[in-house]
Amino acid sequence: MILNTIDKSIVRDMSLAGEGHLKIDWASAHMPVLNRIREQFEKEQPFKGLKVSICLHLEAKTAYLAKVVQAGGAEVTITGSNPLSTQDDVCAALVEDGITVYAKHNPGMDEFKQLIVKALETKPDLIIDDGSDFATILHGERPELAENIRGGAEETTTGIIRLKALQKDGILKFPMVAVNDAYCKYLFDNRYGTGQSAWDGIIRTTNLVVSGKTVVVVGYGWVGKGIAMRAKGLGASVVVTEVDPIRAVEAYMDGFKVLPMLEAAKIGEIFVAATGNKSVINGEHYAVMKSGALLANAGHFDVEVNKPDLAALAADIRTVRRNIEEYRLKDGRSLYLLAEGRLVNLAAADGHPAEIMDTTFALQALGLKYVNDNYKNLSKQVVNVPYELDEQVARFKLESLGVTIDSLSDEQKAYLDSWK
Repeated sequence: MILNTIDKSIVRDMSLAGEGHLKIDWASAHMPVLNRIREQFEKEQPFKGLKVSICLHLEAKTAYLAKVVQAGGAEVTITGSNPLSTQDDVCAALVEDGITVYAKHNPGMDEFKQLIVKALETKPDLIIDDGSDFATILHGERPELAENIRGGAEETTTGIIRLKALQKDGILKFPMVAVNDAYCKYLFDNRYGTGQSAWDGIIRTTNLVVSGKTVVVVGYGWVGKGIAMRAKGLGASVVVTEVDPIRAVEAYMDGFKVLPMLEAAKIGEIFVAATGNKSVINGEHYAVMKSGALLANAGHFDVEVNKPDLAALAADIRTVRRNIEEYRLKDGRSLYLLAEGRLVNLAAADGHPAEIMDTTFALQALGLKYVNDNYKNLSKQVVNVPYELDEQVARFKLESLGVTIDSLSDEQKAYLDSWK
């Protein structure tokens, strides 16, 4: 099986597998909830005889999720959802573990797309998606590859937006579980995970101090909340920009200054986009920024920081440090773009902490099982994670932490269910 996997896979360098195994082992040692689900899957074999294709940021924690799905009996194929977040040593290790891998770090964009397509050419029964890269291809240029798909699970805010657009147009081909919308995902992954890992990427890449600087967080969803919280903890003065009045009030009540983006652009020193939308930092903002401003993105796609606008204003562009491009503007100012405007926490660091991804990937694994168990009765639409699964993951997490909580008495349950 392993030799056949090696023959089929497309990775950069199999000699890196040893280092990849060490990374995966480290991650799995800090993912007790996923370990518990793996034990369950090994006994129950919920995916026996099925093909599962996965498109995620291909690093150690994702690799362990793939191994958990494999432990459930699946024939697993995996590819990367971002060219800069793929780790070649992890890819090689997965191949040795019998998983088919189509991924390389920083391929050309054409090859990147081809590798994603190859993961779908296996004609999977189930998919795990990130940003709906799979779903876009299956509903666009390669619909014939969807003929066996029972359903799948989606990881991100951006992906859910795309899937709901397909659903609205009445063309979504199969049910997709909205893992991103589960409590144990956005409360912990989006907020605490991105909050820490985005700053890990920025600090690691720039080697500059955050304390005392003015940080502009663009968007105050769960990701933006986490980034703003951590910036405040690092000693920054935080400004939030928003288009949603409710979130703007929340940011204000949380103690942050709220400004229109054009005003924030004049005072910011570090900008972090976290909206899931395009061109939220653009030419009119660059025109008033201070020289030396750092531009980073924590959204799924590299469209939040408008790179064409930035290039049009530049007299010269050069790489001054790994993952930092200096745009020397025609008026003499310099603006610095981190990680090509891609997800700074994954393109310039290692993504979320393993303990955070433990709950998210537990939801992915259980969500995939839920779809497989119920696909015949599910509509072709975006499906919420059942609350019982959310609660189960939380209870597993508490147990792994050695934390116990109270339970309602029968009398209390009866009181809550009554109207008198």
